[in-house]
Amino acid sequence: MKIQLLPSSFDSQGRATSEQRLTCFLIDERVTVDAGSIAIALTDAQRNSVRNIIVTHPHMDHIASLPIFVDDLFAELKEPVCIYATQEVIDLLERDVFNDNVYPKFAQLENSHGRVMEYIPFRVGEQFKVAHLQVTAVPVNHIVPTVGLLVSDGKATVGFSSDTAETDEFWNMLNRAPHLDALLIETSFPNSMHQLAAAAKHLTPSMLAKELGKLNHNGIDILAVHLKPAYRDALISELAGLKIPSLKVMEPGLTYEW
Repeated sequence: MKIQLLPSSFDSQGRATSEQRLTCFLIDERVTVDAGSIAIALTDAQRNSVRNIIVTHPHMDHIASLPIFVDDLFAELKEPVCIYATQEVIDLLERDVFNDNVYPKFAQLENSHGRVMEYIPFRVGEQFKVAHLQVTAVPVNHIVPTVGLLVSDGKATVGFSSDTAETDEFWNMLNRAPHLDALLIETSFPNSMHQLAAAAKHLTPSMLAKELGKLNHNGIDILAVHLKPAYRDALISELAGLKIPSLKVMEPGLTYEW
């Protein structure tokens, strides 16, 4: 399984930088988890191959360019862009984004080939298929309805925490998995901002260390994501201070393979 955290920031020469302002993970050139930077960071080939998007929750940094992605492809789509989400999140996307005020109701529109966007609801705790992947979602602890994911291609298995504070169902799901290769887990605020992290339901490095104590799998790759750009240097230092050998910061634009 190949996973890339798509870039969302670029320098004056158009080169991707390490700051993560938007969240979108590309899996095997075919599926994304969230869609923050989907319309600005995919290559032309990837734009032609990605038609399946899992939305973990409706915060703007996770869906920001989703409407633009569908809009850009509108005339050329020969199959709909499929949005996988809980019914609760679908309802929020329809109310707040695809509402004919912010953006058109693409799920109700067609081009010359047919429908351009389709919602596919899934239920938490039940495995579902997205392209070649098997996925299971469980609720995590965030301020809007949010799910964490367990994703497998039949060989490799990866966990995505999405945005969360302290949680239990996510760890229980990972621990039930017979095999786990990697974990992508958020760490948004430095330890000095624990109060804000708790209010916003995000993790600090010290909170992350406690959460990792709930994980039974050993020897897996652990990649920290969702580092707020303003605190990136402090977060990198504090994460290194945890002295967890398998813990690294995921770099936007790089492809990781398991």
